[in-house]
Amino acid sequence: MVFAGGSLWGFSGACGQFLFQNKGMVSSWLVPVRLLSAGIILLAILGATRGKAVFDVWKDKKDAVHIVLYGLLGMSGCQFAYFTAVQYSNAGTATVLQYIGPALILLWLCLRQHRLPSAREAVGLCLALAGTFLIATHGDPTSLALSPQGLFWGLCAAVFVAVYTLQPAHLLSKHDSATVVGWGMLIGGLMQMIVLRPWTISVKVDGEVIWYMALIVIVGTILTFTMYLDGIKRIGPARGSMISAVEPVSAALFAVCWLGTPITKVDLIGFACILAMILLLSKPQKVKD
Repeated sequence: MVFAGGSLWGFSGACGQFLFQNKGMVSSWLVPVRLLSAGIILLAILGATRGKAVFDVWKDKKDAVHIVLYGLLGMSGCQFAYFTAVQYSNAGTATVLQYIGPALILLWLCLRQHRLPSAREAVGLCLALAGTFLIATHGDPTSLALSPQGLFWGLCAAVFVAVYTLQPAHLLSKHDSATVVGWGMLIGGLMQMIVLRPWTISVKVDGEVIWYMALIVIVGTILTFTMYLDGIKRIGPARGSMISAVEPVSAALFAVCWLGTPITKVDLIGFACILAMILLLSKPQKVKD
């Protein structure tokens, strides 16, 4: 489930890139429509199959606060930053930059535990920095190889991935992943509708736009989030993080092979650094007696 979810996430990013490149789409239209549509569909399915149990997350005040924060910060922030990064760069680059998130999680945990990173963690952080540097500059510190907006929103996506990973732990210990994801999408989508007002943005909606939006909503949102979170719940975050490293590979392959996005050797080295960081940091530490 984690492997399939990661692969389809990469496909979803490529679908977004197609709409940005060929249909004049913008993230401030795509993301709120995506989140709200997916949230409504998923909660409707859960309501039909589970009845009133879908509202259990609102019975406890602490859970209610957590689900609102998850929708507003984790779900909404992660999705908007990611697709805006795709808009200003491409699906492969945006996805790889987003995967700096594990390094940010590590830094946060070190700060909370008042400790320095271990040797392996320090190597992982250096790989994350090296990969970001190569992708952003192609090795030349005096210039950027991608737009400043693409770099900014890619790094913002990494921050929100960290929030998205850490924040719902309490909710997932008490409620199933589909319910958490459904409410998170609905809350995030409603907030973005109010703030971004996509109905004021001129977008020509034809059959092709409807088709790719349906793929993004159903395949790239509902299926991916539920499979990924349920898979993480079954096998744990360490193994799950290693397997989900397929997402940036999937996004890059779709971007290059399907959309014809150019990619350089330096980009590949930067991608490899960040993938190595993911695998290194997600490998469980050996506990000494």
